[in-house]
Amino acid sequence: MNSAVWSRIAAAGTRTARWPWWLQVGGLYLAARLVSACIFMAAALHQGVNPWFPAKPDYWSFINIWDARWYGEALRNGYPAELPTDDAGAVQENTWAFYPLFPLLGRILAGLAGIAPAAALTIIAMLSGLAAALVVYRLFRRKATHRTALWGTVFFCTFPISPILQVPYAESLNLLLLAAALLLVLRRRYLWAMPVVLLMCLSRPTGVPFAAMVGLLFLYRVYPRLVATFRGRPRTDMVHSPAAGTPAAGPHTPGELWSLAGLAAVSGLGALLWPAFAWAVTGDIQAYTKTETVWRGQDLVPFKPWFDTGVQLFGPVLGLLAPFVFVAAFVLVMMSRPVAALGTELRLWCVCYVGYLLVFLHPQTSTFRMLLPLFPLALGAALVSRSRAYRATVVVMFILLQIVWIVWLWAWAQLPGGGDYPP
Repeated sequence: MNSAVWSRIAAAGTRTARWPWWLQVGGLYLAARLVSACIFMAAALHQGVNPWFPAKPDYWSFINIWDARWYGEALRNGYPAELPTDDAGAVQENTWAFYPLFPLLGRILAGLAGIAPAAALTIIAMLSGLAAALVVYRLFRRKATHRTALWGTVFFCTFPISPILQVPYAESLNLLLLAAALLLVLRRRYLWAMPVVLLMCLSRPTGVPFAAMVGLLFLYRVYPRLVATFRGRPRTDMVHSPAAGTPAAGPHTPGELWSLAGLAAVSGLGALLWPAFAWAVTGDIQAYTKTETVWRGQDLVPFKPWFDTGVQLFGPVLGLLAPFVFVAAFVLVMMSRPVAALGTELRLWCVCYVGYLLVFLHPQTSTFRMLLPLFPLALGAALVSRSRAYRATVVVMFILLQIVWIVWLWAWAQLPGGGDYPP
């Protein structure tokens, strides 16, 4: 019986391997979302009293909670001209914390199709997630064979937090734009990357680390040329190792370097767009940061929240060491052979993004969701081993952790002190 089942699975795998790459990726993405939908529906059956709807909601109601309600509010009513405050003058939660591109697209789709705002946002999230999976595959394909790139994409589609790609959150749209921008950077299409980066900066706050990545990449590319110039001898660049299935790339031309510098400048300006717009509308230069810090309950102090959380979780001694242990572990991962195969650009993005999280993030349960932009590491995980058993085990583990994430964080269960941990 078991041998017959495995034979059928192997035969099905052989048939699907003949499909075009985009059909393989699309089919895997939809299968992953179906699995996540089943987990959502199972969790909804056990959902009790909550702030949004009666117990045991249907699937569509269940995925339209938490930040999805805020995006719906931004879609319907836009952003306040004055920051809402309490009697003591403290800023209250409001839509300025939620970037405008996702609700704007939702408003356009809802108006054109005549559908409910929640349905429009859900459709955009699902389609963006599908497009993101296709772009992620093309990005991975520049660094690996088809099979390995496909497995890396499977890891991306089944990651424990991947159910967020099918709910009305902006993550899927942001990942689509981020993956497209990284792919254009790898292809040295720096001018084409500029509008993509500007849109990315209006979807979620990933502009600062992207600007840092592009700026450091420019310095990395231009430094040997400057050294050779000052030493008075011509530059003799080594030709870069070709990615699987792609031709070798030579040294950057002066035009490419100028375009890369321009992309760094545009990325920096793009990172300031939304805070500047909030300032222009409300008249408060700190409108965006005041709104963001409402959820953390304290002012922004770089690095400090990591030590505070470490002390809270591990005590006064180990807690102070925990952030350093985390950084050391991350450095070891970035120096490992599978991750080194990602190349300069993707590794630099991961380093800059983690640096951004260390400086600005207040670690909490939402931190798991913030790790999605580190998706290039999914290819590193696929490069660890070619073993089908290893790769299948990773997928199974990811799906099991999806259950943990949905039941623990997405489903509402009031804490003794009120409220619940946010996903």
